[in-house]
Amino acid sequence: MNPRPIDYNSKPILIFWETTKACDLACKHCRASALLEALPDEMDLEHSLSFVEQIKEFGPPYPVLILTGGDIMKKRGVETILEKAKELGIPASMSPSATPLLNSEAFAMMKRHGVKSMSLSLDGASSDSHDWLRGYIGTFDKTLDLARKIIAEGFTLQINTTVFRRNVNELPQLLKILLETRVKTWEVFSLIKTGRGIDREDLDSESYEDVFNYLEFASRYGISIRTVEAPFFRRILIEREKSEYRGGELYGRLVKETINLLGKPGDRPKGHTSQTRDGKGIIFVAHNGDVNPSGFLPIKLGNVKERSIVEIYRNNEVLVRLRDSRNFKGRCGMCEYSDICGGSRSRAYSYFGDMFQEDPRCVYIPDSMKALNSVT
Repeated sequence: MNPRPIDYNSKPILIFWETTKACDLACKHCRASALLEALPDEMDLEHSLSFVEQIKEFGPPYPVLILTGGDIMKKRGVETILEKAKELGIPASMSPSATPLLNSEAFAMMKRHGVKSMSLSLDGASSDSHDWLRGYIGTFDKTLDLARKIIAEGFTLQINTTVFRRNVNELPQLLKILLETRVKTWEVFSLIKTGRGIDREDLDSESYEDVFNYLEFASRYGISIRTVEAPFFRRILIEREKSEYRGGELYGRLVKETINLLGKPGDRPKGHTSQTRDGKGIIFVAHNGDVNPSGFLPIKLGNVKERSIVEIYRNNEVLVRLRDSRNFKGRCGMCEYSDICGGSRSRAYSYFGDMFQEDPRCVYIPDSMKALNSVT
């Protein structure tokens, strides 16, 4: 029997909680500058526990609470928070930074409180790209060492990678590293314009199309691949069931190098097809309790210190509109994949100041637009 589908208007499947902004790294694409200590407005332990209790109101099956940062290991009272989540039956996953705070004592603490999965960021197949992005020499080697330890400890590990100009040609070597390390899931992020120097590293639309078609190819090697702020990956998965992708020079180069490294892949892709997007199936809670559609879409919807996360998610007018793809504009509004994909609302906002505009990094021309152009 297939599980009953989740109504994304009623509850999310993932709640990302930026528990703290404190972190010892200085990543160039991070939402915040490097902060060694928590900000004064960070939710205290009482508010934090109250927020976790609010999640119970969604009813089972409960959303997965993903604790992020900053560095989650610098969050005051993190063990008490995990203890509360376990007591309530709310599944929790951890997204720590690759620092000395992530050690055997931390692993034991997580196990005591029912944490079964973690994610780490690995942004290249070499220290040149990864350490450049993370801001500290040695982070690449530290991350690989931690990845092996996490898997050896029995946790399920997801690797997060932000793709950009400096590392895009390393994707085949990175895939090889992940397979050899026995990583189960690879989550690939596309850049969202932040007004910082990292914006110069963003790929153009044609390169993104090549990269995410390549990821469909890469998933045939047995690793589950998901994307963040690139929901057009779902459109690509559907298209590849119908026809082969010819692609551009970048796609051809990545595929050729991957086959040279790993041999030919299997026939079945393992691309992730859940129809979530910013504010639909996922929600983000900032360190101070502010609720946003996602971590890349800085639109305040409310604050969990004042209103329940359940009330905000279900009833906020912006979220209700975001979950209905008929409100989208431009190509996203005309697209036959509008509900399956819907484009990155965060990218639309970063380019146009309008979260309902089309995704400027998607190359796809909807069938209805093609038909209209043929008539005119």
